[in-house]
Amino acid sequence: MKINGNEIRPGNVIMHKKELWVAVKVNHVKPGKGGAFAQVELKGIINNTKLNERFRSAETVDKIRLEQKEYQFLYAQDEMLVFMDNETYEQLELMVEFVGDRAQFLQDGMKVKVESHEGTPLGVELPQFVTLEVKETEPVVKGQTAANSFKPAILENGIKVMVPPFVSEGEKIIVDTGEITYFKRAE
Repeated sequence: MKINGNEIRPGNVIMHKKELWVAVKVNHVKPGKGGAFAQVELKGIINNTKLNERFRSAETVDKIRLEQKEYQFLYAQDEMLVFMDNETYEQLELMVEFVGDRAQFLQDGMKVKVESHEGTPLGVELPQFVTLEVKETEPVVKGQTAANSFKPAILENGIKVMVPPFVSEGEKIIVDTGEITYFKRAE
């Protein structure tokens, strides 16, 4: 299946230069001059090499259709993450580095999709949004109402994100796991 370069998401498996690659990090860049592009960090599935590649929105790549199965995250032990197949109750262990930076978003009982190709796990797809509590941030500064002013916040899982000035410690916010950014306040 062909997709545009700007549609690549972390965890997607693509065919590039006649090899299978998994997108580890995706950064959408909108420069002042020229068209927007996606700066994608790719990891080779077969030989485990890394490659940084730019994909313009007009470029197309082959997204590989993989077998998808729903698993439930059970726990992390040392460098391993343990998932359970919801149908067969079999357990699947994956290295933390296999999931990457997004492993910090895993919560007990969270449902994820594990993509595999011919029985070999290739990627883990997390829910797009997770709700987390703000553990540490600067206090609200009265009169700071500029539309684009953001302040740093540390979430309960240790991840740092930029949040609007009205968000305070102890509040729950919704975070986009793909971009690792603030999305909105939790209801």
